[in-house]
Amino acid sequence: MKTIPLLSLVFSLLLVSALASAADVPTEIGGFKLGEDITEHPEVEGANYLREVVVNDWHGFRKGIISYGTCAHPGLIVKMRMKYDDSSKHFYDELLKRFKDKFGSPDEWKGDAFGILYVWKWRFVDEQNRRVNLILQHNLHNDDENIGNLVKLSYPEWEEEERLCFIKFCEDNKSQEQGAQLEQRMKPDWDYMIPR
Repeated sequence: MKTIPLLSLVFSLLLVSALASAADVPTEIGGFKLGEDITEHPEVEGANYLREVVVNDWHGFRKGIISYGTCAHPGLIVKMRMKYDDSSKHFYDELLKRFKDKFGSPDEWKGDAFGILYVWKWRFVDEQNRRVNLILQHNLHNDDENIGNLVKLSYPEWEEEERLCFIKFCEDNKSQEQGAQLEQRMKPDWDYMIPR
């Protein structure tokens, strides 16, 4: 019978320990908190140098993200990321074979040495002398990357032009007060940099 109070004591200590550790779960970084309404931060700029539209169930693709310019090339598609319906390695191998048949050998291996992330990259220059990047990717293990089979196609120079144009636009349209606020926000602060 003495084991029951001892078990109760151990259970109570474990429960208190679990509650104490739950209070230490980080939910905030940089002054932003998970579940918080973003409108609580009016100083956050909602614009970006590229806008995106999403397409679903599109001719063999499960999902696609089409990014287009807002500044240097307004409304023009700058890059596309399209995820295939079939996420199998067998399908990736067939895609890679067809890509090689059509575009030749890839220019660069961007995957890892462990067989988790397979990424091949081709580089081209089109008839208007624009650089074009083509990436074929397969991933079923790395949660930091898109899971499945993915193709990316982009004008890398246009993307950089969009970024620089957007930065210049923001700088040109910033008041002195906004400039001072930005300067203050740029200062490193450990309270903001460590999750809490």
